Amino acid sequence: MYLKELETFRIYYSQTIHPELMRMERQRLRLLGLLAFSAFLLVGAFVIELYLNLLVLTLALSIPITFYIAYLVYRVQQFRRTFKPNVVNLILHFIDEQPNYGQLAYDPRKFLTKDRFKQSKIFSTPAHYYAGEDYINGRVGEMPFEMCELSVREIARTDNKLEVIFEGVFLYAVFNEEAEGSMVIWPRKMRKYLSRSIKAFTWEGGENVDHEILNERFRERFLVYATEETHVVGILSEPMQDSILDYVDRTGKDIYLAFHDREIYAAVTEQKDLLEPFIFQSNLNFELVKEFYEDISLILRVVQDFDQTH
Repeated sequence: MYLKELETFRIYYSQTIHPELMRMERQRLRLLGLLAFSAFLLVGAFVIELYLNLLVLTLALSIPITFYIAYLVYRVQQFRRTFKPNVVNLILHFIDEQPNYGQLAYDPRKFLTKDRFKQSKIFSTPAHYYAGEDYINGRVGEMPFEMCELSVREIARTDNKLEVIFEGVFLYAVFNEEAEGSMVIWPRKMRKYLSRSIKAFTWEGGENVDHEILNERFRERFLVYATEETHVVGILSEPMQDSILDYVDRTGKDIYLAFHDREIYAAVTEQKDLLEPFIFQSNLNFELVKEFYEDISLILRVVQDFDQTH
């Protein structure tokens, strides 16, 4: 199924996204030419100032040079600000055309609130530093969802420096039927970093329910905690477990999940800022676009599996 979807996306990339990347590439080359020409002019002006050694000339040139440098910075930032929305909107259009998705919208500057992040109970943290971008919302089947990229850090107790708690894609969705109970799923290999989060959830009535997970591979990879009234297998179905394992195997990324009554949370680690354009090298790269597409579509597939199996 995944390979078929990827091949369809590759065709869409060739027909729709690649032409847009070509247009942006021409902009990048023009910008690069401007930067090179500007560097030549600025070096020339600096040499003339050194040769003539006139204070009046130096002061006279400093103001226009400062404004010109500010203009160059503006041009670079403008390229960066327009590149990602152009590509993301095309990716979302592709996903939106698929069955079971709808009303997808993108806002590059918006992100989910800190309160929403903390309500997931995946990470127990004061989140002293909390920033985000690339907000996407829409529907998967009958389930509305929101997702964005987040960077969450807290002040370390040992050296007073900010340490990373989470960096990646964070999703929030709402199931359209009544549900009861709470469950959090953590990567088992991250257990030593999650002791505070596990203790906090245990304090609220959560307990380890690994014995209810029949999939041995899933038990080896994940810790599952739930409150007493939670129907674990009913929420974490076999197809969903297989889908999560498949995602982790293919990407090597860590995924965290939480279910609280009708609310669903998912967090996927990603240490680099996806789809940020290069200035000094080409952006004509299918892998660059594919990774962002996979991060969006595969995290939505977890929601889709939940929608279809419940």
